[in-house]
Amino acid sequence: MSAPLPSRIYPVVDSAQWVARLGQAGARLIQLRLKDRTADALRHEIREGIRHARAHGVTLVLNDYWQAAIEEGMDYIHLGQEDLDTADLSAIRAAGIRLGVSTHDEHELERALSVAPDYVALGPVWPTTLKKMPWAPQGTARLTVWKQRIGAIPLVAIGGVTLARAPLCLAAGADCVSAVSDFIRMPDPAAQVRAWLEATAGPATV
Repeated sequence: MSAPLPSRIYPVVDSAQWVARLGQAGARLIQLRLKDRTADALRHEIREGIRHARAHGVTLVLNDYWQAAIEEGMDYIHLGQEDLDTADLSAIRAAGIRLGVSTHDEHELERALSVAPDYVALGPVWPTTLKKMPWAPQGTARLTVWKQRIGAIPLVAIGGVTLARAPLCLAAGADCVSAVSDFIRMPDPAAQVRAWLEATAGPATV
């Protein structure tokens, strides 16, 4: 049976320094999504991210780089659907690393469930400008459907989620809400973390 996630909020960041900043502000579940780095720079960021995570009691998730996740002893690895084609899931499990998987439609959900993930992410819930998406916005109603399908497996809502929208996701059935821009692109990211924690602290109703 899947364990609950350690937090209802799930910032996604692009450098180890953000793990320190947001962890110090109270974030307890953070994804490190690193792009366009040399092998040495990538490994340095991962190690720094782990160091900061341990200093602040953060459960750290690494996006994509499953080999490095195993070698460096990550808490979680997050894989997209294309990553499932090449990742050694048996090696990930043998290393004791928990697994999160992105989903965007019914077929992808079925595939995700076939690998017994520790959480399932659904997105984009709303339109997002962060990257081009071939999928239409899912809407909060899809969160309700997904949660009914996956039962005890934690459900993460991502894509266009803002502070104001986060409680809507929880009310619809998400266990956790994730965002990039609404944390690291804010004037005061630490205050934003605290605001998200407050907005998601009560019962999952709106």
